[in-house]
Amino acid sequence: MIKFTKMHGLGNDYLLVDGMKSAPPEEKLSAIAKALSDRHFGVGADGLILILPSRAADFRMRMFNSDGSEAEMCGNGVRLFAKFVYDRGYTRERDMEIETLAGIIRPRLRVRSGRVTGIRVDMGAPRLRRSEIPMKGPDQERVVGERIRVSGRRHEITALSMGNPHCVLFVTDVEKVKVDEIGPAIEHHDLFPRRTNVEFAQIMGEGEIRMRVWERGAGETLACGTGASAVLVAAVLNELSSRKAVVHLRGGDLKVHWNPEDDHVFIEGPAEEICTGETRLDEGI
Repeated sequence: MIKFTKMHGLGNDYLLVDGMKSAPPEEKLSAIAKALSDRHFGVGADGLILILPSRAADFRMRMFNSDGSEAEMCGNGVRLFAKFVYDRGYTRERDMEIETLAGIIRPRLRVRSGRVTGIRVDMGAPRLRRSEIPMKGPDQERVVGERIRVSGRRHEITALSMGNPHCVLFVTDVEKVKVDEIGPAIEHHDLFPRRTNVEFAQIMGEGEIRMRVWERGAGETLACGTGASAVLVAAVLNELSSRKAVVHLRGGDLKVHWNPEDDHVFIEGPAEEICTGETRLDEGI
């Protein structure tokens, strides 16, 4: 049996599994994430997050997409993680460090009357060099306005890493974009050796951006914290936005700030618990 807590950040939902004392077998994690995330035959989620002890930080986070692939980190997932360990009494600190495959991520909890009301996360500095995204081709400091051919059409992209790879396209109307066609085509494009998340962004006015996201390994989701961070950075690089904006996602809004003083990106948004439960896994897993 596996005990889980289902949580969401703006509709981006994950199953959190407490591995502070014991965790599922390493060789089965991918299969477990895929089976539990299935919305028809499993519990249903965009992925699975493991809460683990760390030697480098306060806690360690591992995150698996719904297709079983492991991701470097997840902005919404970090907020869920922080709320989970605070609510379960693993820490009383409102500032914490979480070890991820993308490095140390630092969330700050806003707490009122013992209840977490919001979480601000220091996502670190964006990585703009082509080799750091990573992206094939001659190395360069920035990938801005590059043209690629996808689904029979040419698209202009801006690519960067927020600890995981992102490819941003600016469009006139996000609701008319064929996300389920263009998204997977770019995700699996030969330019991206580790695949990529794909964001479609519409500038709404000063300080407002609307976006949809195709997440690597999960498909279109209602929200993505690293994606919202990447969209703001890309908008600034293309001189379409100032360094602060509210990013409107299908699941709700995130406040995003690219701080010029330390080059770090900060996001702020909610984290909500849905339910707890336990499930028996098939013997074949």
